[in-house]
Amino acid sequence: MFDPYDGKKDLENGIINFIGNAEDRIKEDYLRILRYIRFFLNYSNQSHNPEIIKIIKRNIEGVSKLSSERLIDELKKLTKSSAFIKIFKDEIGLKLLEIIFPQLKNLQNLKKLNSYALKNLPKIDFIFLLSLMIVDGSDNVDYFIYKFNISKKDQKRLKVIDFFYKENVSIKNFTEKNFNEIFYFNGRQAVIDIINFKLFTSKTVEKKLLKLAELYKDKIIPTLPIGANVLMNKYKIPEGKLLGIKLKLIEETWVKNGFQISEKQIQKIIKS
Repeated sequence: MFDPYDGKKDLENGIINFIGNAEDRIKEDYLRILRYIRFFLNYSNQSHNPEIIKIIKRNIEGVSKLSSERLIDELKKLTKSSAFIKIFKDEIGLKLLEIIFPQLKNLQNLKKLNSYALKNLPKIDFIFLLSLMIVDGSDNVDYFIYKFNISKKDQKRLKVIDFFYKENVSIKNFTEKNFNEIFYFNGRQAVIDIINFKLFTSKTVEKKLLKLAELYKDKIIPTLPIGANVLMNKYKIPEGKLLGIKLKLIEETWVKNGFQISEKQIQKIIKS
């Protein structure tokens, strides 16, 4: 096998190198800076080559020329690699990542994870992992969504988590009654994300949260037992704006009451 750059030897010795001239390779594709970080974390057992780091820093502004799609794709590969958590032991790699992605304001959240988070880190998907790094109570999530191209579905997941934690949230807010509304209007994933966010970012693991997560894991979203046709036929409400208002009020009462509503409650809403 022809190996003009001694790649096999470098691999055996845990040395991460660019093929040929490092500056030329980086200028050909600035994404190679991020790839260097990923490969270094996964395969290196040496210190960074100071000359390589000097070249990277000299060219790091070139990353801004890359498309958001390529950047987010490489970030996903980096964060989901098995060695990603080692970045907190690599001051140089960590600094480079923070320069390229200044939106990862809560990256340090992953530095000291509790026992639950450490156990479940390999199981979580990229969007939830991203939430741990960008949800900080500011407009950072909105800015991230504006800057990077992610699907509408993933945007919604991030926004639901962000909205919940922009409020003054305490452990008292984590009740089945409160989460039923989120569950019904936003779905199971939203509830699981919100609970998991608290579990991953807390110093201690609350048993109450574990029970809630288990409760919603297989819970089926119920169907409102009363529809527009019932209101029109039984309660003689004509089709139109009023019908929609009454149906919405019934739905809200039903959700807040643990997906139950009595005939008396319905009649009260109809007459009000």
